[in-house]
Amino acid sequence: MQPFTHTTEQVQLPLFEAFLAQPVLPGLKASELARKSDMPDLFSELSLHGAPSHCHTLLAPVLRELSEEDETRWLTLIAPPSSLTQAWLRRAGLNRERILLLHPRGNQLPLQLACEALRLGRSHTVVSWLGSINANARQLLLRAASVGNAQSLNIRFG
Repeated sequence: MQPFTHTTEQVQLPLFEAFLAQPVLPGLKASELARKSDMPDLFSELSLHGAPSHCHTLLAPVLRELSEEDETRWLTLIAPPSSLTQAWLRRAGLNRERILLLHPRGNQLPLQLACEALRLGRSHTVVSWLGSINANARQLLLRAASVGNAQSLNIRFG
């Protein structure tokens, strides 16, 4: 018999099990769960590693779901990679009438643009491609999301 050892590593579901996993409460959307909790999670990160085409295939349903939110506000994409073109958005089946694509201008940093979009509150979700972010940047995004009553999602491609 093997002795029990405690590990601090995070458990990761195999790819297909993660897609097949059922929600805790069927029919309850993530936005409803956030409203019911005392501290809604306003910031999330999604890290995708592998071939760009595979990363895009995994990202498409996430963005499609967000673009179809029953919300009057926008899904805003901040500084997406050049491979996420209008043609890719169309092929991925996103509702392009509810999406804003924003790129920083001049000396503006993508983090500044993401914070401003979150703070304004005209977007239900602001998706950014900021790479790895530090605790300070995370706090800036959290505060801006709180002010604008929005969600922040940072995508990292490995």
